[in-house]
Parts: sequence; structure tokens; C-alpha cells
Amino acid sequence: MAWNEPGNKGQDPWGKKGGNDKGPPDLDEVFRNLSKRFGGKGNGSGNGISSMSLVIVLAIAVVVWGLSGFYTVKEAEKGVELRFGGYIGEVDPGLQWKATFIDEVTPVNVQTVRSIPASGSMLTADENVVLVQLDVQFRVNNAKNYLYSVVDADASLREATDSALRYVIGHNTMDDILTTGRDKIRRDTWNEIERIIEPYQLGIVIVDVNFLPARPPEEVKDAFDDAIAAQEDEQRFIREAEAYSRQLEPKVRGTVQRMDQQAKAYKQRVTLEAQGKVARFEQLLPEYQAAPDVTRERMYFDTMQEVMSGTSKVLIDAKNSGNLMYLPLDKLMQNSQSNKSVSSKSKPAQPIMSVNSTTNNSSMPLDGRPSRGERTGRN
Repeated sequence: MAWNEPGNKGQDPWGKKGGNDKGPPDLDEVFRNLSKRFGGKGNGSGNGISSMSLVIVLAIAVVVWGLSGFYTVKEAEKGVELRFGGYIGEVDPGLQWKATFIDEVTPVNVQTVRSIPASGSMLTADENVVLVQLDVQFRVNNAKNYLYSVVDADASLREATDSALRYVIGHNTMDDILTTGRDKIRRDTWNEIERIIEPYQLGIVIVDVNFLPARPPEEVKDAFDDAIAAQEDEQRFIREAEAYSRQLEPKVRGTVQRMDQQAKAYKQRVTLEAQGKVARFEQLLPEYQAAPDVTRERMYFDTMQEVMSGTSKVLIDAKNSGNLMYLPLDKLMQNSQSNKSVSSKSKPAQPIMSVNSTTNNSSMPLDGRPSRGERTGRN
């Protein structure tokens, strides 16, 4: 119940028996009580606290203040120390001490790799829209710059990443973004981010840039899937053609080598034949000079024999006699060749031609007509 309510007998919390005085407690009385407890004389004044008491209070305050200054910096962190708001240096990991209310230390993790994502629908160089996702991994290499160079280093890096990604996507075609140009876009984006953040000295270093698979808009996704499948088929056909080329190449090389050897053999044979003809001519020249007519006629007969040996035609001089025996030389030659292929041991048949102009007048021609001798004898 309240002290001034009926039934409280007029006692107030300040020790007054009457309830009329509602003021605060007497400070002089409080100081006198404290002075008595610490050995003071208690002369009724606030200045009665002894010097020993003040020393003890101050000593306790100093001890508490000194103990409150101890702190620990973790192994992966660096401490940025400020004195009255001004930078004075960095603190290494371990147990450290700072002046409370004077120095301020902010720990920063400088070993952990952090990540900032970036994504969005962006316009390509060929005026297509593509959904791109990027993940930038970075690490703090300067704790002071990371905390105080800009207002928020993470936000600055996020904005720089978004700007660099849109710039690179805007200078590439959609086919390159979706298929073959992904690694180039990743490297270009990395370089562009470093170029943007360099003047700001954010105190961070880019560790890696992961370019996640890009996707076309849902409205044209089926068409782009068909295009990608066609490109994959193209690569598959190229691989098959390369495999066929590797399979055919040894055969072609073998054929080329065989033709080369045949050409060299033909060259050697022609050279030897030419040398033989030259030697033969050198041997024939003295004979020709000794008997030109005989040698010339002999050379003519040899040449004609060589020329006519390969033909099935028969030339006949019918000036002196009209008797003619016809033999099918072409059939005989074919039969001789067939017999030669059947049995290599049998002697090949030679074409036979008999032309009787003077001695054999009784031979019967194949056409059934009697010869001139027979007609003369009959007569």
C-alpha cells in the first residue's frame, strides 16, 4: 500500500513519521553515513570523506578500467585500432589490450573467402534478352581500406559486379553467352570488375569469378534448346569426320608410298633401257659404218617384227600369186592365252599363218573354192 494512504500510520519511506514531507532524502545524511563506515568523523558535511576512501575508490576504478581493456583477436582476423577516432595501426592475432573509452579495435576476417552473387535479365549485342547469374569470390587483403575507404565495401563490390557483367554481356552475342564464349565472358567480367574497383581501394582482392549457366527467356527456351542440340550435332559430326580421316589416312599414305616406289622403279627401268639402247647403238654404229645397206635392212626387219608381233592383222603381197589361206589369228591368239592361264607348264600355242604363192598350189582355201593349180590341172 502507498505510504500516504489511510492505515499506513503516517510513516513515509524516508524515515519521517509524518507524511507531510515529500522531499528526497538528505544528501548530507548519506555522506555522513558513508564517512562513518570508512572511518570518518562524520561532522555533518559532504566533505567528510577521507582521502583514503577516495584513493580506494579510484584504485578500484583503475583496476576495473584496466581489466576491461583486454580482448582477443582470432587467428584469421586483423584488428583495426582507432584512438579517439583516428587510425593508429593494425593488431595481430592473440591476446591484446586497449585503453577503454580511448581506443577502439574492430576485428576483420582476412582469410575467409567471401561470395557476392549477381544476376538479372540483360540485353546482348544481338538484341536478345538472356538471364545471367554470376558469383564473385573475394578476400580482404587490407582491413583498414575495407572498413573506412568506402561506406560499405560489400555493397560497392556488388554494384561494380553488376555494372561489369552488364557491360560484358552487352558486347557479346547470345550464342557465345549460352555456348562457346562462356570462359571468355568470365575472364572479361573479372578484368572489368578489377578495373572498376581499383580507384576506390576497397581493400579486397578477387579470388575467382564463377559464370553460372545462362538461360534464355522462357518464351523462347524451346527454340534455343533446338539450336543448342544442332550445335552439339555439329560437333559430333566433326568428331566422326575426324575419326574417319584418321582411319583413312594410313591407307592413303600406303597408296602414296606404293605409287612412289612404282614411279622410282619405272624411272630406274626406263633409265636402264635407255642405257641399254645407247650401248646397243654404240655397238651397232661400227657395223653400220662397215655395211650400211645390210645393216639398214636388218634393222628394218627387226623393227617391223617388233611392231607387227602385237597385232592380229595380216598383210599379204598378192602381186605374184592369188592363192590365199585364211586363218583366224585373233581366235588362235585368244586360245593360246587361255591355255597359258590354265596350265603354266603347257607350251603356248603360236599363231600360224600360211600364205602359199609359189610352191603349195594344191592347198584348199577355207572358202571351198578350188585353187588356180587345180583349175589348171583339170583343164
